[in-house]
Amino acid sequence: MTAGTRAGDRESFSSASTTKQRIAHGAPLLLDGATGTELERLGVPSALPLWSTVALLDAPEALAGVHEAYARAGADVVTANTFRTQARVLSLDPRTEGRAEELTRLAVDCARRGIDAASAPCFVAGSAPPLEDCYLPDRVPANDQLEAEHTAHAENLVKSGVDLILIETMNCIREAVAATAAAKQTGLPFWVSFICDPNGRLLSGEPLGSALDGVGHFEPELVAVNCLPPSAVDGALDALSRCGFAFGVYANLGAPYPNSPDKRVEDHDPASFVEQARHWVARGARMVGGCCGTTPEHIRTLRNAFPILPP
Repeated sequence: MTAGTRAGDRESFSSASTTKQRIAHGAPLLLDGATGTELERLGVPSALPLWSTVALLDAPEALAGVHEAYARAGADVVTANTFRTQARVLSLDPRTEGRAEELTRLAVDCARRGIDAASAPCFVAGSAPPLEDCYLPDRVPANDQLEAEHTAHAENLVKSGVDLILIETMNCIREAVAATAAAKQTGLPFWVSFICDPNGRLLSGEPLGSALDGVGHFEPELVAVNCLPPSAVDGALDALSRCGFAFGVYANLGAPYPNSPDKRVEDHDPASFVEQARHWVARGARMVGGCCGTTPEHIRTLRNAFPILPP
């Protein structure tokens, strides 16, 4: 597996380390933090329906700078900005219609440029989210559409040169299984992450344990929960710790206040976020990171709390 680092260091880093090895040994693997909200914090608009994909059109250097900041902060895995580069979403804007492969490749290139600028050894994950709204499971498409569109996105991620596929923010079992099947076919490592309520249920109402069973057949390298506030993570930890797979957590800072989108309802500073992460790691988490609202400073503080120790 190739790891995204300085061009001259990629081969040596790859031969010395894989995500599977890092998950199994030493400190927990450190994922990066938010991309869309970080772009907004820096003054780059991320309007729906394209969300952070707008930066690929209007501010690719700012996007590369976000990736660079996370790499410098100590992230082991940087997530390419492919959260909204599927054909379904891109068809909603005349600037992006028919450009799924091109924009997916550009997103991965921005991640690589950021990592190269930081001269940091990082893996590049390609985000594979729900085709429709992450928070509205009733909008999940029909099975044939799920299969075709997740397969197309997974293939674009492979063509773009990601190191692993991060299936994330899944809100129902049916779509999670379709996305996982598509990732499995690529031969790349893949992780599967779900969004849950505080009771350990997907937004569809299905138990997280059933969801983990549903994707377990495909043997993911790691399973996780994401885009839920820290206060909701405890409801998922029992199912995660019993599932038989390595697991991770990358929480958000809660929903934004309606009149203050730069502030969030669980605005943990980096130090208090780390205290939450210590609890997840104590329960067995082998990957931690941040979702919406987190910043490079959150990731830097996590790195200091869970340093990579020499073998």
